[in-house]
Amino acid sequence: MITLQTILDRLDLKILTKTREFSAIPINSGYASDILSCVMSGARANCIWVTLIANINIVAVASLLGIPAVILTEGAQPDEETIARANQEGIVLLSTPESSYKIIGELWQMGIKDDQARARHLRNEKTALTRNN
Repeated sequence: MITLQTILDRLDLKILTKTREFSAIPINSGYASDILSCVMSGARANCIWVTLIANINIVAVASLLGIPAVILTEGAQPDEETIARANQEGIVLLSTPESSYKIIGELWQMGIKDDQARARHLRNEKTALTRNN
């Protein structure tokens, strides 16, 4: 299982919100979008969300969907109200000057896939187990 601490150890991310027990936060998949309606329909609980959006709406969406952490790329910085709301809701906000493309690639290399890729992988494992039995 990959935790948020694993991601923090591997990527150069600035923590914008209060420090928490990051090793206790599981990350099951990833999602990237700058369109909130796409995030609402495509992201899943316990994913890490990569976006350029830095306004208070990211906290509302992350909280609603059970997304524990959001990486703001390309130097995007939220205002104090957004950080305060994220702290209130238990959402970890992280920032990097790197591009979304680079961060997504690094997350993928770490084994953090999107839900569809993970579902395909699980189906393939199940098929392989069935064949071997």
